[in-house]
Amino acid sequence: MESKPFSTPTRPATVIIGTQFGDEGKGKLVDYLSDKYDIVVRYQGGANAGHTICFDNKSVVLHLIPSGIFHKDCVCVIGNGVVIDPVALLDEIRKIEELGYEVKGRLFISHNAHLIMPYHKLLDSLHETAQGDQKIGTTGRGIGPSYEDKFARKGIRVVDLLNMKVLQEKLRENLESKNKLLKNIYERDEIDVETMLREYAEFDKIIDPYITNTQLYLNQKLKEGKTVLLEGAQGCLLDVDHGTYPYVTSSNPTSGGACTGSGIAPNYVGKVIGVVKAYMTRVGNGAFPTELFDETGEALGRIGHEFGATTGRKRRCGWIDLVALRYSLAVNGVTEIALTKLDVLDTFDEVKACISYMLDGREIHDFPTDHQTLSRVTPVYTTLKGWMASNANARSFSDMHPEAQNYVAFLERELAVPVTFVSVGPGREETVFR
Repeated sequence: MESKPFSTPTRPATVIIGTQFGDEGKGKLVDYLSDKYDIVVRYQGGANAGHTICFDNKSVVLHLIPSGIFHKDCVCVIGNGVVIDPVALLDEIRKIEELGYEVKGRLFISHNAHLIMPYHKLLDSLHETAQGDQKIGTTGRGIGPSYEDKFARKGIRVVDLLNMKVLQEKLRENLESKNKLLKNIYERDEIDVETMLREYAEFDKIIDPYITNTQLYLNQKLKEGKTVLLEGAQGCLLDVDHGTYPYVTSSNPTSGGACTGSGIAPNYVGKVIGVVKAYMTRVGNGAFPTELFDETGEALGRIGHEFGATTGRKRRCGWIDLVALRYSLAVNGVTEIALTKLDVLDTFDEVKACISYMLDGREIHDFPTDHQTLSRVTPVYTTLKGWMASNANARSFSDMHPEAQNYVAFLERELAVPVTFVSVGPGREETVFR
């Protein structure tokens, strides 16, 4: 019997992931690439993430709606892996419409996405406060409690808004246990189910035009030859399975999460672009080997405007960590790197990079994800010459300062992955695309 030749499926989907502790600048990359894709999908997380986009002398922060919404021919999808805060979503829709962009007909929300309820946000805040010195450092946006209910099979999904009887039954059941917690543990007033039902009935009227079976929609469009850009929130090192547990988020920002959070199959994915900040930051608690507590760390934060787009919290800053990055690139199968915020290093006469760790007197090159071990490592640095010049007008790699080129080439050699995108300033046009 004659065998048929192996047929490689077309791979029209690209995944963009953060390779560090989040805040790598994914929003700018998604905005930059959106006009080259038909559909942009947000596949996990919630309003705890903020993607900042700078264009036309404006700076806009999006928390739920994909960054491609500012390209009029781009369709945006909020996938089933996202947990949605109705208040944040409606506020974002209004903000985008006020800027003159059409949202209806261009935004589709998965009917299987879970909702963040008022009790999720309240319990998140109360639990975090009660932890004292042991707190994780969450945003208090109800993300964790919403995912907890999802995996406990008690979550309320967008599709439940379409059947008020089902919604009422689920709310009454959930509030019975939540109110016991509020009253008996936290000594707070109980939440009234009738008030919440009225609020969500109003939300349903507004959101109904956006609700779609996005898994079906995306697979149909992929079969038609449309291209899809999958946008993650946070970063690999905050992944609940692969991050620095327990100081992690409640979902999977890694490339594997792109498929489960959108409903498309892995064989559609052709590229995984890892977004790498030219230095390192972290918000909240948890081990951070290259964190700087000196004037250099302060300068990185000041020049880089390192304050959380969602919470406004000051970010901890440090030099780039290649040990962590090698781990992240491997976990995600990164095929190319987008290097962001290189301009923040423009005024440093020398730039450092962590190439290994010292642990109990021996040098290690593997990234330990357990908090206890990671807290004990000491970074081993190599020092590179700074460029002391702006690259903001560079539009090709050869336009960049030789020492800035050298830094990029050093990262490529050390990480064995090509750098195809370099952000040399915050604006959309301040980009070198290789």
